[in-house]
Amino acid sequence: MNASAVPGNEREGRNIYIDMLRGVSILLVMLLHYSLSYHLQISPLQDWVSIPTLRAIFYNGNYGVDMFFVISGFLITSNILRRYGSLATVDVAHFYKLRFFRLYPLVVFALAVITVLGLIGLHNFSNIHRGENLGNGFFLIADLSVLTFWHNLLMEAVGYFNYAMNIYWSLSVEEVFYLLYPLLLVVARRRWQLVVLTGLCVIIAPIYRGIHRDNELFFMYGNVACMDMLTYGCVAAILAKSVKVTNALRRTLAVLTCLIGGWVYMRGINGNEALGASFLGIATALFLVAVSRLPADGVSRRLGRPLAWLGAHSYELYLFHIVVLGVIVELVPKTAMTIEQKLPMLAAFLALSAILAWLAARFFGDPLNRVLRSRFARGGAKMQDEAKALQADAASSNEYTHTC
Repeated sequence: MNASAVPGNEREGRNIYIDMLRGVSILLVMLLHYSLSYHLQISPLQDWVSIPTLRAIFYNGNYGVDMFFVISGFLITSNILRRYGSLATVDVAHFYKLRFFRLYPLVVFALAVITVLGLIGLHNFSNIHRGENLGNGFFLIADLSVLTFWHNLLMEAVGYFNYAMNIYWSLSVEEVFYLLYPLLLVVARRRWQLVVLTGLCVIIAPIYRGIHRDNELFFMYGNVACMDMLTYGCVAAILAKSVKVTNALRRTLAVLTCLIGGWVYMRGINGNEALGASFLGIATALFLVAVSRLPADGVSRRLGRPLAWLGAHSYELYLFHIVVLGVIVELVPKTAMTIEQKLPMLAAFLALSAILAWLAARFFGDPLNRVLRSRFARGGAKMQDEAKALQADAASSNEYTHTC
């Protein structure tokens, strides 16, 4: 089949529009972290764009994580439907294996790098809370919290304590979702039960964010605070499977949701803690429905390829860009960075992060994932044979697991 005839897909079976959205999301996260270190709004860019606009672009990057959560819910639900035939027939053990094999090798590698750099004394990789060093022994607790899905809870109890590791809070949110979601699908087999759970998630989350609007460790990083984003993605996957509209209408909806999402993003997080993420999540979910079966045209394939590449490597970029940035800040402290150096250093940061992400995926994460799946991930209720399962999984490694 010609690649252009496959809805939104490239040769590998990936949806280029979804990968482009993931590319935008990870780029926003990376720009946020760079700007927190080097105040990118005070740069030569201010000669063309106002400082308030630059601040809005760079400092609302946590919305990129919200978009990732929606994409995760969408892709995980889509893959459950594809692999197992229905939500109710999910093979829980098989699902857990696939998630484990995809996530753990690279996150263990990233944690090992951060821990070693912290143990040799680099400040940005050490466990320091409000100027007090928590000691090297705290790495045991910190690493364990990431690997057992409660790093965000540790941050809520302790505060920010490790520059490089603290961005992994969102991995805990995702992993709790991966742990509970298939179990809920097995228990809640009736449609009305799923509808009730969906309603509770989309109502409780913004209420929780509103209650904790004065503490970002809770309204931004809490499991309850993020569960509506994941729910929007799950619902979008179900809608995408059943909604049949013309490609012209899909393109119109995609453009409109991009404009709405951009407006919500530029309004900012401050003052919109409760409902800002909700509006962005709904816009993202509708975009995913629109592009899920939208054919990729030549312009999208040509112009969107760089963003799609970033999206395809978003997990590796998320894990390792902070390592690159932490080392850069060690070598070039904030006080030593001139205005003229900020953009060239940004380009170097993005390039080095991309190279490290590609190397990590090409020579470590992807090979190990394939080996583990081929040896231990047998099963899947609706798969005819293991070769078919592996081929389908390779084509849909759209499954994002990230995040900020």
